[in-house]
Amino acid sequence: MTFLITAGPTREAIDPVRYLTNRSSGKMGYAIADVAASKGYRVILISGPIDSGVDVPDGVDYVPVESAGEMYAAVERWIGSADVAIFAAAVADYRPVECMEQKLKKEGEEMDLRLVRNRDILGSARDVFLFNGVLVGFAAETENVLENARGKLLKKGCDMVVANDVSRSDIGFDSDENEVVLVFREGEEIVEKASKKSIARSVVSAAMSLEGEM
Repeated sequence: MTFLITAGPTREAIDPVRYLTNRSSGKMGYAIADVAASKGYRVILISGPIDSGVDVPDGVDYVPVESAGEMYAAVERWIGSADVAIFAAAVADYRPVECMEQKLKKEGEEMDLRLVRNRDILGSARDVFLFNGVLVGFAAETENVLENARGKLLKKGCDMVVANDVSRSDIGFDSDENEVVLVFREGEEIVEKASKKSIARSVVSAAMSLEGEM
C-alpha cells in the first residue's frame, strides 16, 4: 500500500529575495505521513518549504519542492504509484506573472503586482493524472466550512475532504492541535480538538476504510 501525501506551503517568487506564501507549517501533512509510515505503508511525501522545527518522518520517500508548479510536476510524476493520495499542502492559487531577475527597488507609494492562476493539483488528480485510488483533499476555510468542503469534494472528485476552520487561533495554522470534520460523499464525521498526530490517525484510518471499499 502506497500513500502520496503533499504538505506545507508553496513559495511563489516575486524576485530573488521575495515571494508569496501562506501560514501553513506543514505539521498536519507531516503527522499524516508519520502515521502512515509507522503502519508500514510506503509514503511519498511531497513537501513545500517548512520550518526547521518540523522533522521529516522516518521511512518516507521525501520529495522537496518550492513552488506550486514544482509540486504539480512532482505529484504528476509520483501519483501513479499511489493507492491513496492525501493533499494536505496549502498550495498558492496564484503566482506572479513574472519573477524579476533583480531585487525590486522601492519606488513610489504603490506597486502593482500582476498574478496568474496556478494549475489546480487536486483538481487534476482525476481528469489529468487519471488517478483512480482514494483521493483526500483538505479545505482550510474561514467561513461556511462544511458547505465549502462539500463543494470541493464534489467538484474535485474526492472521496473525502478534511475540513477545518482556520479563522480559529487555537487550532490549525501555527498550532500543534487541530479540530476537523471528515466530509464524505455520504455523511460527515466530527473529529474533536486533539493533537495533530491524533487527528492524523483519524485521517489515515478513514482513508484506509475508503480504500477497502474500492
